[in-house]
Amino acid sequence: MRDISRKINTLRTAQAAATLVLKPSTLELVRQEKIPKGDPLEVARVAAIQAAKETSRIIPYCHPVPVDFVGVHFALSEDRIEVRVEVKALYRTGVEMEALTGVSVAALTLYDMLKMLDDSMEIKGIRLLEKKGGKSDFAQELGWVPRAGVLVTSDSVSRGAAEDRSGRLIQGRLTEEGFEVADLRVVPDNIEEIKKCLIDYADLSGLDLVVTSGGTGLGPRDVTPEATLEVCDREVPGIEEAARSFGTLRTPFAVLSRGRAGIRGKTLIINLPGSTRGVEESLDALSASLKHALKIIRGGGH
Repeated sequence: MRDISRKINTLRTAQAAATLVLKPSTLELVRQEKIPKGDPLEVARVAAIQAAKETSRIIPYCHPVPVDFVGVHFALSEDRIEVRVEVKALYRTGVEMEALTGVSVAALTLYDMLKMLDDSMEIKGIRLLEKKGGKSDFAQELGWVPRAGVLVTSDSVSRGAAEDRSGRLIQGRLTEEGFEVADLRVVPDNIEEIKKCLIDYADLSGLDLVVTSGGTGLGPRDVTPEATLEVCDREVPGIEEAARSFGTLRTPFAVLSRGRAGIRGKTLIINLPGSTRGVEESLDALSASLKHALKIIRGGGH
């Protein structure tokens, strides 16, 4: 199975369809509710719902998904029954296999209940109609290459007593996401130096995004959040709320981060923890929304 533990929960939806071709005379018996085994449509509806919920037991590499909704619709025409299944879930992976499994089992159930009356039946066109809610649905085309700066705040790294890993990690992740990382700088845990660097990045360099690492904890030298608030025009609390919420599901220590996020001019500033794990988890939580935020800051619509 693929590791999806780093993904965020989103509303995932999928629709699938299948067609059962049969004799018009058989279909008329369905309409008149004269099938010996009972109402095939209602039995197939229940079968589709059950199959969608049990997909991970049938398809080996499917993750167990907490399904929130399964809708089943039948459309009867002259010589066929069209089956559609819609599945919804608030989860980290898509539900297209649940929809496809549900519609397949619905068609098979219809076939089973009608086979004594019609040996010409054929199941056709099992297909995915749509899927929504994955990371690609939130991708943004900005029309420009966003420029970013990375600021590491650490006494030990600034004096050469420790190696910078978190800053280089941020740089790599932003580059993968299509950002141009214009600068990576290290400063000590000094509020005035941090403020000066943030102001330089926003006012002189005109960067779209500044990501800091370090100085967000409870230690006496941790002052990055204070420096950030002092230079920002507006705070964006939801960014850090999302990062902490995501991190807390993985370690209880995530609640100890005091990181802040805000806007100075047209520059978005985000504080991340100093640990590489904290950086990874925070970027996992935020990466889908960063470019959209930059678009809005520049006056773009939702």
